[in-house]
Amino acid sequence: MDARLTAIAQRCLDSAKDNAMTFPQVVGTLSEAGFERYVVDFQRGVVTYYLRDGDSVALEAGTPHDPVAATFDAVAIQAAIREAQALVPGYTYQGFCAKVTAAGCAGYMVSLLGRRAVYFGRTAETHVELFPT
Repeated sequence: MDARLTAIAQRCLDSAKDNAMTFPQVVGTLSEAGFERYVVDFQRGVVTYYLRDGDSVALEAGTPHDPVAATFDAVAIQAAIREAQALVPGYTYQGFCAKVTAAGCAGYMVSLLGRRAVYFGRTAETHVELFPT
């Protein structure tokens, strides 16, 4: 992947962690640059960004979060997503990550083309969240 696209992915990752960009802003920036999806791996602390041509770049997301709970709680994950969508007072991306890992989310894939995010647990249980319209 060329340096410009890697820098865009890194800026989106850093901006999410610093709460400088909202999820819709991150999605718009990545889509405009030609990315089709990204995958967050909480256990490894890595986010991998994929271009439409199959090229990819894996970026360190910082230290891995607390251990992922063994039981997948889709209701708790959906509640954390709703808080993020509403940008409730005190919302942070790091807080969101802590909530979903405590609810058994091992990672998630955001499909820019499919306009959805798929949250998955250690036992491959999933919760699919369509982008708001």
